[in-house]
Amino acid sequence: MTTDTSPGGRGVGKRRGRRQGTRPHGHDDGPEDGGTRTRPPRRTVAERFEAGELTVEDATEKAREALLRILTAAPKSRAELEQTLARKGYPEAVVAPVLDRFGEVGLVDDTSYAEMLVRTRHAERGLSRRAIAMELRRRGIDEDTAGEALEQIDGDDEREAAMALARKHVARTRGLERDVRLRRAVGSLGRKGYPPGISFGAVRDALAEEGEDELDGDFPGAED
Repeated sequence: MTTDTSPGGRGVGKRRGRRQGTRPHGHDDGPEDGGTRTRPPRRTVAERFEAGELTVEDATEKAREALLRILTAAPKSRAELEQTLARKGYPEAVVAPVLDRFGEVGLVDDTSYAEMLVRTRHAERGLSRRAIAMELRRRGIDEDTAGEALEQIDGDDEREAAMALARKHVARTRGLERDVRLRRAVGSLGRKGYPPGISFGAVRDALAEEGEDELDGDFPGAED
């Protein structure tokens, strides 16, 4: 029986190809570990600006677009926006005029922002004035602006919010010993920023509403 052969005498089904591990002449797949190459890090806007690759107008437009994206997601203070763009590599000389303009048209307003934070943190999270004041400082709100915003909460508001929190925490510990319920609830209010006196008074009243015995007034830190 004769074997069919293709022109050149090679048998059918046998193909000549590159041996495993070889590359065509002049072809470079990169490093031996799979052909991946390390890309150089992207340069910041400041670096491109200093190198003359971006004009002032180009850098300003990029800063404006970046700020609009941030503010579309959530309101921010001016200080927060400055910090965010600084981390992204925008030069201060470009960012400051854009933020000034945003302030003129009301897109950046620390007063309104602080007032909103005070309302939501107190009403939705039950935070005390002290806890909210700390958050305002972290967000770069100046002391005068923060003080005016915190005037929305008075002593009665704090006691009412503390009482609501105390009732909630006391309800979660029904069936436990009184001292355990007391410590857990007072600790929870403390983490919300309430001083010991307000915390203890609110928890004592919440437990009394459930029929618990009157608590001693010598609980550590019961007095402000």
